[in-house]
Amino acid sequence: MELWNSSLGSSFILVGILNDSGSPELLCATTAVLYMLALTSNGLLLLVITMDVRLHVPMYLLLRQLSLMDLLFTSVVTPKALVDFLHQENTISFGGSALQMFLVLTLGGAEDLLLAFMAYDKYVAICHPLNYLVLMRPRVCWLMVVTSWILASLSALVYTVYTMHYPFCKAWKIRHLLCEIPPLLLACADTSKYELMVYVMGVTFLMPPLATILTSYSLILFTVLHMPSNEGRKKALVTCSSHLTVVGMFYGAATFMYVLPSSFHNPKQDNIIFVFYTIITPALNPLIYSLRNKKIMALRRVLGKYM
Repeated sequence: MELWNSSLGSSFILVGILNDSGSPELLCATTAVLYMLALTSNGLLLLVITMDVRLHVPMYLLLRQLSLMDLLFTSVVTPKALVDFLHQENTISFGGSALQMFLVLTLGGAEDLLLAFMAYDKYVAICHPLNYLVLMRPRVCWLMVVTSWILASLSALVYTVYTMHYPFCKAWKIRHLLCEIPPLLLACADTSKYELMVYVMGVTFLMPPLATILTSYSLILFTVLHMPSNEGRKKALVTCSSHLTVVGMFYGAATFMYVLPSSFHNPKQDNIIFVFYTIITPALNPLIYSLRNKKIMALRRVLGKYM
């Protein structure tokens, strides 16, 4: 098959899930509704946490960053997919593909690290409440946020540059919602070393944060079981349940995409997983956190009267 050079003048053809489905119009409408839900819920959560000084504490600082990441994450992918489907124009330039990949990997990696820092925040709040304001002082919180963005950006840059140096087939079609690593493993060259690098870096980037989360919640569970008050145990478990739900959704999809070998992947399955964690998860995350948080729900009702 003929190859073309990796240059800014080249382009890919995205044949995503909207074009491959049996009912593309219905799926497009559903995707648009989910995107509007993600914009509204994350935007409202950002507004509530920013406006209320009572929420200017470590837990909500990290939650605000999570909402920002979700908002940007879904906005990198969804609008282009919807516009492309409506205009029947599915091409994306080589430069646009590289930019989209970099942004998706940066935002996904930053959320990966942030979820681990949020688990540590829960651990400190429940297991060391008297030292919470010292261990989670503002400088430490901002260091966590900045670390998440910087490490994720560096990792995404390495992935993107290394991926886009491969030769690709002329008029190459990507049977995917966006330009990402798994579909690009089908480049017209030997990608065995690249697959190994993706696997090693995927394990390296996903496993330490996941180990941090598991360790934090193991220690939390040990502390909760030794609490004398049933009310205290219930409150601690409710506080952790929303974060554990979000962690389960995010790491389940990310592990499938970046840790499992390419032999476990097929375009249709990958598209479904990507829709789940780039569109559905950002729409659900703020709802999951809000439903169990009386402060946020009360403020959202008050804001809703004036909006």
